[in-house]
Amino acid sequence: MVLRRRVRTKRDDLLEKREAALLGGGQRRIDAQHKRGKLTARERIDLLLDEGTLLEMDTFVEHRATDFGLDKQKYAGDAVVTGSGKIGGRTVFVYAQDFTVLGGSLSEVAAQKIVKMQELSLKNGAPIIGLIDSGGARIQEGVDSLAGYSTIFHNNVWASGVVPQISVIMGPSAGGATYSPALTDFVLMVKGIGQMYITGPDVVRAVTGETVTHEDLGGASAHATRSGVAHFVSENEQQSIDQVRKLLSFLPSNNMENPPYQPSSDPATRTDDELATIVPENPNQPYNMLDVLHKVVDNADFMQVHEEFARNIIVGFARFDGKPVGIVAQQPDHLAGVLDIDSSVKAARFVRFCDAFNIPLVTFVDTAGFMPGTDQEHSGIIRHGAKLIYAYAEATVPKISVLTRKAFGGAYIVMSSKNLTGDVNFAWPTGVVAVMGADGAVNIIHRGEINNAENPEATRARLISEYESQLMNPYIAASRGMLDDVIDPIDTRPKIISALEMMANKRETLPTKKHGSLPL
Repeated sequence: MVLRRRVRTKRDDLLEKREAALLGGGQRRIDAQHKRGKLTARERIDLLLDEGTLLEMDTFVEHRATDFGLDKQKYAGDAVVTGSGKIGGRTVFVYAQDFTVLGGSLSEVAAQKIVKMQELSLKNGAPIIGLIDSGGARIQEGVDSLAGYSTIFHNNVWASGVVPQISVIMGPSAGGATYSPALTDFVLMVKGIGQMYITGPDVVRAVTGETVTHEDLGGASAHATRSGVAHFVSENEQQSIDQVRKLLSFLPSNNMENPPYQPSSDPATRTDDELATIVPENPNQPYNMLDVLHKVVDNADFMQVHEEFARNIIVGFARFDGKPVGIVAQQPDHLAGVLDIDSSVKAARFVRFCDAFNIPLVTFVDTAGFMPGTDQEHSGIIRHGAKLIYAYAEATVPKISVLTRKAFGGAYIVMSSKNLTGDVNFAWPTGVVAVMGADGAVNIIHRGEINNAENPEATRARLISEYESQLMNPYIAASRGMLDDVIDPIDTRPKIISALEMMANKRETLPTKKHGSLPL
C-alpha cells in the first residue's frame, strides 16, 4: 500500500509539472498572446502536425542563468517547444518559439533544444520546421545566447541540401535571429504579426532619421514584394500552416529520396484545344503564362513560390501524372517576361533547391532577353544572370523545356537550353530562337541598305519580313538539334509526361570537387 501511494504521488507530481509546462509563461501571458491575435507555440504545433503525433522532447529543461532576476523566472521547457511528429504520415521535426516565456528570447538552453532537433533531423533524414516568434537573443545571457545562434546557423548550413528546412515567421524575428530563417529553404510570413529586420524602427530612426513602422520595415508584404525574403504570405496562422503542409506534399523527406508520388485522377493523355490559341498573333502582345500552366499540370494545381516577388518569372511546384516537378516559366504578362536581377536570382535559387532534392524541372520559355539599362548593369545583372546559368548547368535532375513564343540572345541560353544540358527541349510552332528580335537585327545588318533606299520604311519592312520568314521559326533550331521536337500546343501535357517518364532513371554526376564557385 505504501509503495502504491508513493507511485500515485509521483504520478500526480508528474501530471502537475506537465500541466505547468503546458501553460508556458502562464495563463496571463497566454491571454495576452491571444489578444495580439496570435496562437501559442503549442496551439501552432497542434495545427501543424497530424493529430496526436507530437513526441515532445526536453519538456522540463530550464535555463541556468541566475543573474538580472532570471533566477525567479524559470519555466519548464524555457522559451521553445521542441519535438517530432508527422505531417501527412511522414516524420518531421519541429520547434516553436514560445513568446509567453520571456518574449520567446533565445537562451543557451533554448538554443540547445533547437540544435538537438536539427541534429535529429539530419540523422533521420526528415524535414525540420521552425515556428518563429521571438524577441531575439536573451540579453541577460550575453555571449551564451549569441553562441547558441552560431550553432543554429552552422547546422542550417550543414542541413542545406540534405533535408528540407522551413521557417514560419509568426511574430518578431530581429537582429541576428533573422539569419537562421534566411538560411532555410522556404520562409513563410503571416501578415500583421510576422516581422523580420536586422535593426528595428527605433534604431533606423536614430541612425538615419527615417520614421518607419515595424510592418513597413519588415512585415510580410515588404519581404514578399521588395526584398524577396518571404516565399509565401498568408492572411492568418491557419492559412500559413496549411501552406506548410501542402508544400511538404511536393518534397521528399531528404536528398536521398524521390519526391512523393500521389495518384492522379487527371489522365496523362489529356490534351487541351485552348492551348492552340493562347499565344497572341501579335508577338508584342502579352498573355498570362499561368493560363498555360494550369492547363497542363495535374488538376490545374500549381503552388506558386515567391508569387509577389520578381513577377516577370514564375516558379513553383506541380504534378504531372502524380509526380512532383518544379516549374520555372517566364511571365509575358509582366515586363514582357524579360530577365532582370531579381528574376534571375529568384529562378536560380529555385532551380538549385529542386536539383538538391531530386525534383525534375519543367521550364516554359518566352523571353526577349535580359533587361537593358544602366540601373541593371551597374547593379550587377551580369553577375546575377550568371547565377541562373550556373544553376541550370549544374542541375543533374531531368530538365524538360517548352518554348512557347520567343527566346532571344543570352536569355535563350540561360533557360535550360540544349547546350546548357537541357534533356528534352520542345517548341510550339510559335516558338522562335534568335540572337535578337527582327527589328533590331535588320537595323544592324541592313543599316546601309535601308539608309540608301528610296523608300527606307518600305525597304525596312520587307527586310524584317524576310528575316522573320528565314530565321525566326523553330524549325531552324530543330534542324540543328537544339530543339528535340516542334509539338502541337494541345499535346503539351502528354509530351511532357512522356519526356519525364523517359528521363525517370537519369543518372548524372558532377566532376569531383569540394564545391563550385557560384558567382555570388
